[in-house]
Amino acid sequence: MNERFVPIPGSERAAAPKARPAGSLDGSTPVHATIMLRRRAEVPRDLITGPDTISQAELAQRYGADQADADRVREVLGRHGVDVNEVDLASRRMKVSGTADQMAAAFGTQLSRVASPDPTHGELVEHRHREGPLQLPAELDGVVVAVLGLDDRPQARPHIRHARARARHTSYKPSQLAGVYQFPPDTDGSGQTLAIVELGGGFTQDELEEYFRSLGLPKMPKVTAVSVGTAQNRPTGDPHGADGEVLLDIEVAGALAPGAEQKVYFAHNTDQGFVNAVTQAVHDTPTPAALSISWGAAEPFWTDQARAVFDEALADAAALGVTVCAAAGDDGSGDGVGDGLPHTDFPASSPHALACGGTRLDADPDSGLVRSEVVWGGDGGGATGGGVSEAFPLPSWQTTAGVPHNGSGPGRGLPDVSGVADPATGYEVLVDGHRSVIGGTSAVAPLWAALTCRLVQALGRPLGMLHPLLYAGATPGHTARGFRDVTDGTNGDFDATPGWDPCTGLGVPNGVELLASLREMVTH
Repeated sequence: MNERFVPIPGSERAAAPKARPAGSLDGSTPVHATIMLRRRAEVPRDLITGPDTISQAELAQRYGADQADADRVREVLGRHGVDVNEVDLASRRMKVSGTADQMAAAFGTQLSRVASPDPTHGELVEHRHREGPLQLPAELDGVVVAVLGLDDRPQARPHIRHARARARHTSYKPSQLAGVYQFPPDTDGSGQTLAIVELGGGFTQDELEEYFRSLGLPKMPKVTAVSVGTAQNRPTGDPHGADGEVLLDIEVAGALAPGAEQKVYFAHNTDQGFVNAVTQAVHDTPTPAALSISWGAAEPFWTDQARAVFDEALADAAALGVTVCAAAGDDGSGDGVGDGLPHTDFPASSPHALACGGTRLDADPDSGLVRSEVVWGGDGGGATGGGVSEAFPLPSWQTTAGVPHNGSGPGRGLPDVSGVADPATGYEVLVDGHRSVIGGTSAVAPLWAALTCRLVQALGRPLGMLHPLLYAGATPGHTARGFRDVTDGTNGDFDATPGWDPCTGLGVPNGVELLASLREMVTH
């Protein structure tokens, strides 16, 4: 076959860290991939930044993929023996499959089998592997913007930290934090859907019921597991594994917004699985009020194409009215890269995600009285992520906040908001039969997602991208309305200051004041 091939921009992939050969890859092995198609038209910026939103049908018709593009892909790849198994024009995804040999030939790459450490637990896992760029038949140049899943290395890690017994200072039932952060009274998230993405682990209904009963909630949260591809809700029984992330997310969200229906999307921990989970959640019915993401990886560990289409899915979320809350990371300003330089975590670094940083909280759990709240970091037990993105430019709504330049110029600053994350002042949860205290910015994402559901309930309308509203009038040295500023502490390369900073963003919420501020802005 004498075809001309062209590279897919941004598809270059580096070798997996510490990868070692794991035998030969059988060329007849089935491989499933996700192809992302171009949009019919770009989504207007004012639709993404809101506060107006669009329906799923309108989004699909105006900004989804074109059927003619999907037909062309089917025809061209069919000549290489690649089958199209599913097409979703609204989310611009095509699920395709073929043998390892067919897929490698169709996309101009070489696939091998290696073992590399899983970022969740550090143990070696075997997976397919590729290096360098992908290529496409020239007929599809510009039509296909990404191909995910040929390399199925583990992509992300959960941003979770277990309390060390000796370091533990105090702990909180998640429901008590509604008082600390003054969540709006007479709200519980009723009528809203809160989506959560998980890349491993699972939960049992019996354990959730036992936990929520122990909190004495007036309403038992409804929690439904949703499979993405072949992934499933599959508890491991290990309270220190991925189950801890899953239960932390569900229990925090359910304790703080018991009236919201939770849908938990389980996907495989690959770039393909992660993107598919977020896309499926955003385009599901009913459209969620909030999406909580507690998994991520430093920006350098993503391919440009994966990061770009993930960000486009988050832009879809904003246009549809979904507020995406993402954990900013638990390894301080270096984000665990280990090269001595500052790095930020993705997807939190996306300008379309509300990046959630972490604090250390000393408060009376019963009265909600706050004695002190500082940046989480500095004691060797983890630290909040935060800094300046190298992948995304400075957004318009952040230009007056005082974001410092990184080495290459102005970039998107994170986090945007914060909440308690230090495991020494962490969350009391129940995981695989064990009552324990867990922290990490993982807990802050569902906290903010729960708050969002209560704000949406009170306002009677979706909020989508909160950023332009939260940052309205933000200037260095001044506390934004709806926040309590955190001005003490460091996450490594950055120090807390009055106003926005790369440790805790705008600060921690005062939910009552935030609701009043939003009500003024979205009703005028």
